[in-house]
Amino acid sequence: MIWRGTSLRTRLFALILTPLVLMAILLGYWRYTTAQETSEELFDRTLLSAALAISRDVAISDGDALLPSTRDLIEDVSGGEVFYHATGPGGIYITGYAYPPALPGGSADEGYAPRFFEATYRGERVRVLSVTERITMDNLTADATVTVWQRLADRQAFAIELAIRLVAVMVALLVTLALVVWFGVERGLRPLLDLQDAISIRSPNDLSEIRRPVPVEVQGIVRTLNRLFGQVEESIRAQQVFISDAAHQLRNPAAAVQSMAEAVRDAPTMADRDLRTAELVNAARASARVADQLLSLERLKQPVTQTAPVEYDLRALVQEICADIGPSVLSRGIEFELVAPDQAIPVCGDRFFVAEAIKNLIDNALKHGGDGLSAISVHCACDEVAARVTVADDGKGLSPEQRDAAFGRFSQVEPSDGSGLGLAIALSVAEHHGGSLVIDQVDKGASLTLTMEYDP
Repeated sequence: MIWRGTSLRTRLFALILTPLVLMAILLGYWRYTTAQETSEELFDRTLLSAALAISRDVAISDGDALLPSTRDLIEDVSGGEVFYHATGPGGIYITGYAYPPALPGGSADEGYAPRFFEATYRGERVRVLSVTERITMDNLTADATVTVWQRLADRQAFAIELAIRLVAVMVALLVTLALVVWFGVERGLRPLLDLQDAISIRSPNDLSEIRRPVPVEVQGIVRTLNRLFGQVEESIRAQQVFISDAAHQLRNPAAAVQSMAEAVRDAPTMADRDLRTAELVNAARASARVADQLLSLERLKQPVTQTAPVEYDLRALVQEICADIGPSVLSRGIEFELVAPDQAIPVCGDRFFVAEAIKNLIDNALKHGGDGLSAISVHCACDEVAARVTVADDGKGLSPEQRDAAFGRFSQVEPSDGSGLGLAIALSVAEHHGGSLVIDQVDKGASLTLTMEYDP
């Protein structure tokens, strides 16, 4: 959600720099603590060097003065001023600042090892080193103690200065990297922008493939766009063919309805008018039937129908259809038989369109069975994976080799009064429900089987 409406350039910029900034913060914190530890160690060594140098000078000069090199060391030491205090045998003051920081607890009996500690000197926290050595002065050998100390604030300032230098370098690197990323991403995305410009100048009727060279990462998008363009172009072509075929198929029924309406108007007698009125009604029904079939076929071309799939009993549906159509078939002197199992056959789908497909199979047998048609049978069955409805007749016959002509829209194997849409609709219904419609190989007549997924 936070990326909605954000440019790809900004996303890449944030995705690349965010972890780097976080890493820089962690690295800066680690480097600051390391600088503190390093400065403590360096300053402690400096204090030790200063203490040993002062102790040496006290021994050499018999406590009179410090050598110039030692003074230079104390004055030039990094990190701030160093204070010192030296005492000779018996604790006699020799040189340095008076009143040095006292050892913690006042104990001085710790041998000759250097002793580091922190204390307060003139209201400031200091780091103190006390060193005791045995020296000889005026033929007298005794212990001399040198105490040196330094302000902790000076050490902190030195550590902060080191950290600031590091931060400055890291900030400079991050800024440089940010500029490189920002303008580098812009340059890297230039092929996408060029592709956008190339597509934007196309006319609405130009659905040809994109042949512009693009980076490997974008080739998948271009292939998808080309496939989409092809599908849209095919869909537009199918729509145009459909509109053309529909106009052609509806023109004849419309002309027939108009002609019969004029004949009814001009009928010389009431008997002629009644006859022509009945013909007009039949023509209007045929025209409405063609329009309904066209609408059904168009709806079936969509990925899903408007009606949500529901579970229903296919056997009950077939029985209901046969009960409605049976009297009309029997009235024409044609035997009509339904063979169905005793148990229900649950399937899932659009009940309305499945009923339309089964009706079309029966209507196809009636219209294309020919003069020799004497019997139509409807078989409903299922197995573990599929449910089947087979409509068979003993008419002219239909072979699997005639599939293209039989299942094509507005096409027929032989001329008849049908619209050529019935089997095309049945095939679309079968495919829409994950099934199939096949022409069975039989010795006599025609047999078509509609198969759908079984939902036990």
